[in-house]
Amino acid sequence: MADPHPKTAELIPMDRVTVVNPRIRNRKSFREIVDNIAELGLKRPITVAVRTNEDGLSYDLVCGQGRFEAFQELGQTEIPAIVIEASSEDCLVMSLVENLARRQHRALDLLRDIKGLKERGYSGPEIARKTQLSLKYVRGILRLLESGEHRLLRAVESGKLPVSVAVEIAEANDTEVQDVLRQAYENNQLRGGRLMAAKRLVEARQQYGKGRPSADKKKRRSLSVESLIRTYQNDVEKKQVLLRKATATRNELMFITEALRKLLNDENFVTLLRAEDLATIPKNLSDRLSTRTGDI
Repeated sequence: MADPHPKTAELIPMDRVTVVNPRIRNRKSFREIVDNIAELGLKRPITVAVRTNEDGLSYDLVCGQGRFEAFQELGQTEIPAIVIEASSEDCLVMSLVENLARRQHRALDLLRDIKGLKERGYSGPEIARKTQLSLKYVRGILRLLESGEHRLLRAVESGKLPVSVAVEIAEANDTEVQDVLRQAYENNQLRGGRLMAAKRLVEARQQYGKGRPSADKKKRRSLSVESLIRTYQNDVEKKQVLLRKATATRNELMFITEALRKLLNDENFVTLLRAEDLATIPKNLSDRLSTRTGDI
C-alpha cells in the first residue's frame, strides 16, 4: 500500500464525501468535538480518497469521521481535507489502522479492526507493525477470534473483561488462570464485582467450554407444530400440579382454621389457655378466624 499523503490540505464539498467505514459514536464525546471545533476551529484536516465518476469528483472518507460529522452538525458545506489516491481496499485498511492507533478505543472496535485486517490477508507481524501493538498482543487477539473463545469475546464486548486479561486467560492453562486473575487484581484491572464476574466466567469456561458464537442462536431451527404442542402440554401439566398443591394447601388451612374456631368457642379450652398465659394469638390468625370458612 502506497503512502500517498500530500503536504497540503484543500477545501472540498462535504456533500461529495462518503463515510466508507462508519462507526457509532458516543454522544457526549461527539458533543465535545463539536464544541471544540466551534470554539477553536479544525486543528487537523480529514483524509479522503478521490474518486472520479460521471457526476465529477467524489471522495471516500479515510480518517476523521468525528471531525466530518462535527462540521455537518455545525452546518458547514466545505471541510479542509488531505486528498489522496488509494483503492477502496487500501482506504478500509488505513481506516482500520487509524482506529487502532488511537490511545482510547472500545474493546469491540479493537477486536473488529484486528479481525478485519486479518481477513484482508495481513499476517500477525504486519498487523502489529501497522498498529504499533505488540506482536504478542496481536497474536493473542487473533487467538481469541480463531480458537472460538466466544465466552471470553462476549465478556470483552460487554465490558466485563479487559482485552488483555481475556488474552492471558486464553493462553493460560487451568492452573495458571488463578495467577492471571490475581495479577489483574493487583494491577487494578479487575476489582469488586468485575473480579467476581471474571471468576464465574473462568469457572463456566472450565466446566462448559469456550461457548458458542452468538450467531448460533440465529441458526436454531424454528419450532414445529408438534414441538409447540408438546411444550404447551408440558406447561399445562406443570400448572396443573401447582394447582393441585395450592388446592391441597387451601384445604389444610380450612381444616386448621375450622378446628381452631371450634376450640376457641369451647369455654373450658379458653380457660385452660388463660391459665397457661396463652390467651393471645397473632392478629393475622385472629383475622382469619373471624372470617367465614369459605373466605379462606
